Amino acid sequence: MTIHSIPARVRRPATLAGLLATIAALAGCMSTTPVYDAHFGEAVRTVRAMQTLNPDASSNTNAVAGIDGRAATAAMDRYNTQYTKPQSDINAFTIGVGASGGLNAMGR
Repeated sequence: MTIHSIPARVRRPATLAGLLATIAALAGCMSTTPVYDAHFGEAVRTVRAMQTLNPDASSNTNAVAGIDGRAATAAMDRYNTQYTKPQSDINAFTIGVGASGGLNAMGR
């Protein structure tokens, strides 16, 4: 069977379908990552810069004033123990049950 034996009304839609399939396949190979790669990390760098109070703080070698070593150690110890022995939470289902707010349901 040759291409000349296929009627023209069948050849054109088949050619068009093949062309569209080729275009769709080539479009799937197209990559947009160079655009994303060029801007990768900009948001993180921007937010980090916005949250930095003094970017030159590491060059300051003056001693910190206002708290002594014992008080700082005690504060850090209290801070660390709150994670090793956390307080038990109140049962979530009993919040507000039985509490007397002074107002009844009508707001009086």
